Amino acid sequence: MVEQNKVSLYGIWASPFVKTVEFALKVKGIPYEYLEEDLWNKSPLLLKFNPIHKKVPVLFHNGKAIAESLLIIEYIDETWKTDPQLLPENPYERSQIRFWASYMHQVFWALAVVVKTSGEAQEKAIKEMFEKLILLEEGLKGLFPDGYVASADEFSKNVLEWIMFAFFSSYEAVHEVLGINVTDPEKTPLLFSCITALMEIPEVKESCYPHEKMVAFLKSLREYALKTTTA
Repeated sequence: MVEQNKVSLYGIWASPFVKTVEFALKVKGIPYEYLEEDLWNKSPLLLKFNPIHKKVPVLFHNGKAIAESLLIIEYIDETWKTDPQLLPENPYERSQIRFWASYMHQVFWALAVVVKTSGEAQEKAIKEMFEKLILLEEGLKGLFPDGYVASADEFSKNVLEWIMFAFFSSYEAVHEVLGINVTDPEKTPLLFSCITALMEIPEVKESCYPHEKMVAFLKSLREYALKTTTA
């Protein structure tokens, strides 16, 4: 028998999609069991719970599996009605959260292509990634017209801020492995200021990816991808 209200999260420590769900659970104060998956040897349960994409995160609650990070966040918000609410009730504001969250996902996948390619293909991927980053910077100006100031002592309740942090806070590891600045104080000053401000919040800083571990992960991922491509 499935234990009522038991929450399990299937994830990979380096996944920003998983980290955003962890933030949602943390903000809501929901106890959960975390189950680490192997990127190269996924468990039968993960493949059963997410047979379409075969990816993390997957949230398991009351005998039911929910996949895709944004859908999981919405599910958490609608299942646990306690404050704080993760997504705004105002339809327009909610649509903006969804749009820019989805766009940050696109930027992340553009970066993933950079990690997995070399030569001319990588140069093209880098160009496309920076084009998306510039558009994201312009979008952030609309979301934060007066600049960005993070609370010094409170974990953010803004889903977009979690996603920014989860996707871009490992920029130093990316620079070490690829030699490119994903967040640049000159090219993307608002994105850079958002990330650096968020990293000053103790609760957020505790959630930072371990630098050396992330460097090793990115190198391993890149080596595997390049080997597979040339095989």
